[in-house]
Amino acid sequence: MGFGGAPACLGNYLEQYDTKVEVDRQGVIDAVLRVVELGLTYFDTAAGYGNGEGEAIFSEALSQIENRVFLATKLLPSTQDAGRSVANNLERLRVDNLDLIQIHGSSCSDEMTSSILSGGGLLAELEALRDEGLVRFIGFTTEDNNARVYKFIRSGRFDSVQMTYNLLHQHPAEQTRPFGSMFDAEEQDMGICTMRSLTSGIFQKWVKQVNPNDNHDYTGDLPSFVLSNPLVDVALVGMRTQEMVEANVRACEGSSQRVDLEQLHEKYV
Repeated sequence: MGFGGAPACLGNYLEQYDTKVEVDRQGVIDAVLRVVELGLTYFDTAAGYGNGEGEAIFSEALSQIENRVFLATKLLPSTQDAGRSVANNLERLRVDNLDLIQIHGSSCSDEMTSSILSGGGLLAELEALRDEGLVRFIGFTTEDNNARVYKFIRSGRFDSVQMTYNLLHQHPAEQTRPFGSMFDAEEQDMGICTMRSLTSGIFQKWVKQVNPNDNHDYTGDLPSFVLSNPLVDVALVGMRTQEMVEANVRACEGSSQRVDLEQLHEKYV
């Protein structure tokens, strides 16, 4: 399980929240410190989260610990100067190098996809930064599962992919065929990270619409589905309080809620 940065850094994302309110900001910092105490080491943020505020919050929290963590951030696919952009990432995060830099997941057009992959494109710039030692790994994030995603994966030039995958959005890994971009990424030996692992609250809202009296706590159920997929290396979960951290870590550590996905999808007995 990894610490997802969007809920921690975007104002009013999913629920009322403001990074400029001290109690909200301190809640995230305390959550980061607690999650490190409990052994989680993967942190994901982005320059686009609050115009750099997300990176600033993470650096404020992580500067208080001595443990080595894995730090991932992002830049926009339209970035014109990757060197300057990464320098800004490093400055806000207060580190000398990045573990993972990712091209932030917008729905790239065919033209932008070709530009990113071209000889003088954004990916080539990031590869040069990797050669310099400023970044260790290069990835991309996506909420799509289209031909452009497969083109990125099959280029063989990315170390990782972060994709939307959860109980409601299972398209990257259709178990019964099997097919999906997650299988292709595995074939390329890429690291596979999931975002929206808890459905961004959609599942809970849907249940409430069909059953307003539902009071079940789905904290452990939803990440357990994602963590049951053996192709998933890191399941990102957004957390704003220590209580959220402890509940999610319990779900991560417990194996009783894991399911056999192949068995789950069997149609004949």
